[in-house]
Amino acid sequence: MRSVKLGKRRVLLFYTASRKRGFTPMSLQKIILVQPRGFCAGVVRAVAIVEEALEITKPIYVRKEIVHNKHVVQELEASGAIFVSELDEIPAGEPGKPVVCIFSAHGVSPEVRRRAKERNLFVIDATCPLVTKVHMEAIRYAKEGYSIILIGHHGHEEVEGTMGEAPFAITLVESVEDVQKLALPDPEKLIYLTQTTLSVDDTAQIVVALKEKFPQMTPPPKEDICYATTNRQHAVKQLAPHCDLILVIGAKNSSNSQRLKEVAITCGTQSYLIDDDTMIQNAWFEGVQNVGITAGASAPEVLVERVIENLRARGADVKLETLTVEEENVFFSLPKNIQQLPVLMN
Repeated sequence: MRSVKLGKRRVLLFYTASRKRGFTPMSLQKIILVQPRGFCAGVVRAVAIVEEALEITKPIYVRKEIVHNKHVVQELEASGAIFVSELDEIPAGEPGKPVVCIFSAHGVSPEVRRRAKERNLFVIDATCPLVTKVHMEAIRYAKEGYSIILIGHHGHEEVEGTMGEAPFAITLVESVEDVQKLALPDPEKLIYLTQTTLSVDDTAQIVVALKEKFPQMTPPPKEDICYATTNRQHAVKQLAPHCDLILVIGAKNSSNSQRLKEVAITCGTQSYLIDDDTMIQNAWFEGVQNVGITAGASAPEVLVERVIENLRARGADVKLETLTVEEENVFFSLPKNIQQLPVLMN
C-alpha cells in the first residue's frame, strides 16, 4: 500500500495480487476502483425502508422504482415488494385492513400525497432527506413571494416532486440557453434551487448565467446538489488521468450515473455507462491498459464485483487498485412511522 497527495487530499492506493485466468491475454493491465462510489446514504435508507417493511408484512406497494436501478428493484420484488407506476394500481385501504405504500427516494408532489390519503393508504416516505430539503426551500420561498428558478432535468421524478410544491412560483431551467429566454415579473425577488443529482460543472455555468442576468438573485441557503453527487464527480476527475477507459456502473435513467460518464468524457477519458457486466464489449478494450471503475449512487456493490470478475478474465495478469479520494460517513435514520406497522398489522 502507498499513498499519494492530490491537492489537499491524500489518496490511498491499495494493491491486490493479480489472479491468472485461462483466457487469451489482452492489453489490459490494471483495474482502478475509485472511492467513493455506489450507494449513497439516501439510497441505503430507501432500500432499508422497503426491506424492513417486508419483514413486518406483505405485500408492500412501492410507487415508482425505489431507486433508479433495476437490479435493486428486482431483488426487492423477489422478496415481496410490488412496484407500481401510479397509486390507482394499489388497492384502496379499508378500516382494519391497511395497505402499505412506500414513496420512492426521489420524492413526490403534494398532489400524490393527497391521492394517497384519499385511497386510505398507509404511506411510508422514503424520500431522501436531501431532496426533502429542496422541497422545504421551495415551499418557504414560494410563501415569501419569491419567483423560484429550479435548475434540473425535465421529466425527472425529483423535479416533478419539487415543482409540485409550488407550481405557480417555479420555473424550470435546464441549460444556459434557457436562462437567456427567462422573463420574470420581479427579478429582484428571485431565488434559484437545484435538483440534487446534477453535473456540478454544468450547474455552475447555469448559475453564472443567472447571476449575470439577475444580479440581485438569491442563492439557496445551502448547496442543493448533494454530497454524494459532488463527491463521486470529484472522484472521477481524479481517476480520469490514470485511465484509458472508465466504466460507470448505473442505470440509464439514473441522473447521477449519467453525469459521471459525462464528467469522465469531459476529462478526456473514454467512458461507458453499463447496467452490469453483461453489457461490456470486447471492442472497448482495444489498446486499453488501465480501466477505471465507478458506480452511481443507486448501483449496489455486487455489480461492481461482477464487472471486476469480467475484466480480470480479459488479461492473464491484471492488477487491482483502489483510489480513495474521499471518505463518506453520512447516515439517515428511518421514518418513525415504520415502527407503527407491527401494531397496524395485528
